[in-house]
Amino acid sequence: MSVSGRQVALAAQTMLQTATGRSCGYGTAPTATSLPTGNTIPYSVLYELGQTAGIGPSFGDADADARVLLQVSSVGTTAEQASLHADKVRQAFLARVPGSGQFLNAINVVGAMVIGRELDREDGTSVVSSTYTYVQRFVLTVSTPNT
Repeated sequence: MSVSGRQVALAAQTMLQTATGRSCGYGTAPTATSLPTGNTIPYSVLYELGQTAGIGPSFGDADADARVLLQVSSVGTTAEQASLHADKVRQAFLARVPGSGQFLNAINVVGAMVIGRELDREDGTSVVSSTYTYVQRFVLTVSTPNT
């Protein structure tokens, strides 16, 4: 079974909204009716950047695992606001439960399991027309059960 990058991205979007308490758009800014905070700044935008399939276990199905690359842009009205929201995004993806090694915020993908997360790249803050954006890329390692 292959991994659906879209399903992974949607699960990550849900996790981000819950963990940060702010709206997160999928490929575009959230709308005024997006939950939990609409298009009120700060918010984030998640982009699915593709995946590398076939990294699975040596004795498993070649399509059993994938590395899904996601970009999150934190948007603010000041550089500090964008940076603070990026800190919340980084924490949402990478924080662990003390003493257990488990990630604090679950990314629940139907039919798959996120088994690893890493920060791939941080491009930091940029500004266009008085809107500040802080860009981060994360890699999620996803496995599907053998059925």
